[in-house]
Amino acid sequence: MSEIKLPNSIKMVITDFDGVVTDNCVYVNEDFTMSRKLNFKDVMGFSILKKNGYEIAIISGEKNSAIEIMARKFNIKEIHQNIRIKIDVLKSIVEHYGLSDEEFVYIGDDINDLDCLKFAKYKITVPHATEKVKAVEGIQITKNAAGNGAFREVADCLAG
Repeated sequence: MSEIKLPNSIKMVITDFDGVVTDNCVYVNEDFTMSRKLNFKDVMGFSILKKNGYEIAIISGEKNSAIEIMARKFNIKEIHQNIRIKIDVLKSIVEHYGLSDEEFVYIGDDINDLDCLKFAKYKITVPHATEKVKAVEGIQITKNAAGNGAFREVADCLAG
């Protein structure tokens, strides 16, 4: 049973991708392309959220095909890739959807998520996150590892 606690007022889950939905590894193929592994528990988390009326946004510091696949599969409109300063994008999403601080949760794991995690009232990270992230006041940490059910844990908390 997850220890993550979120209010019923949440309408949108805004998440980093690598290190939250993936296991934070990049696999380099023989042809020098890169790939990532997705766990079907986490993929089902996206499905559960969408079927229960939650909006999803992805703000990633990288660009990768796994994000594109998830965006198409689940009709995710808010996909932001190659973002170095994520807080500006987060604030624009919150403003665009007219979200109060009670209506969104941010999930991140590394220093490029710090500003977003500090901005969000509801904030979640994963067990392997950097110490600076785990030290953010009020942050909740999933039991499951990134790429191994952490995103699903949040989905189950909200819609389970």
